[in-house]
Amino acid sequence: MDNTDIGIINIWKTGRMTTFEGCYSSADPHIIDTHLKQISKAGIGVVVVSWTPPNFTDSPNQILTPLFNTALNKYGDHPALYKVRKPLGHKTLPVIYIYDSYLIPAVAWRELLSSKGNLSVRGTAIDAIYLGLLVESHHKYHIKKSQFDGFYTYFATNSFTYGSTWKNWQYLSKFATQNKLIFVPSVGPGYIDIGVRPWNSANTRHRHHGQYYDVAWHTAVNARVNYVSITSFNEWHEGTQIEPARPKSSHGFTYLDYEPEGPYYYMNLTKSWITQFEKFMA
Repeated sequence: MDNTDIGIINIWKTGRMTTFEGCYSSADPHIIDTHLKQISKAGIGVVVVSWTPPNFTDSPNQILTPLFNTALNKYGDHPALYKVRKPLGHKTLPVIYIYDSYLIPAVAWRELLSSKGNLSVRGTAIDAIYLGLLVESHHKYHIKKSQFDGFYTYFATNSFTYGSTWKNWQYLSKFATQNKLIFVPSVGPGYIDIGVRPWNSANTRHRHHGQYYDVAWHTAVNARVNYVSITSFNEWHEGTQIEPARPKSSHGFTYLDYEPEGPYYYMNLTKSWITQFEKFMA
């Protein structure tokens, strides 16, 4: 967590809500099975996960091509890997989100992502639909110059960044269409991270019993996009999770929850919006 003070983590050890399953490890096969069943029941079709292979460091100095090689050689033919067809393309390709892509110069990305680049991945075994992260307005030009296939927003806090500001999604969708790019806005149910970043209360966005989530979804659907990301399923420390939550008090501390709507409220709300989105797309 590069943007989190480790000293604060040691002090603020409790989250603002608690999971319906209680404390768990995301490496537990039973938990993975439970989560995927919950996700499927909510109508969600794809899960985006962070992944670093063994013996690789999570470092900006890490060479990307071997990373892509390792990922796609290991999982490229797996039936669960989500793939889409490029416009005018004949082959389906896996979709890969690149976080903080703007930290690498466009000229370097172009060497990989342009068909004319010296290190081009296009037409190779590690070709994919590569999506860069758009945070600020000028990043859209970085995306285009880099020859990414598209871009996504990530943050669930409306007005925190240009990309996470709902009113900008209509324009970003138009920009993407004009430049033959994929645009994936990210919606979220709210945001509160003061448990790990106590100085960041200005970016808290209360859920208002689902109203915040409703507006985010409504804006994304009206932007006429083909894909919507959800931030997040279980990013508990930032309060963006839609995972079922239950009331809990411990040692005089009461966790936030989804009451009075119930533990599955945001999963059900997600299913409702996905149904509307699919009808809108039909």
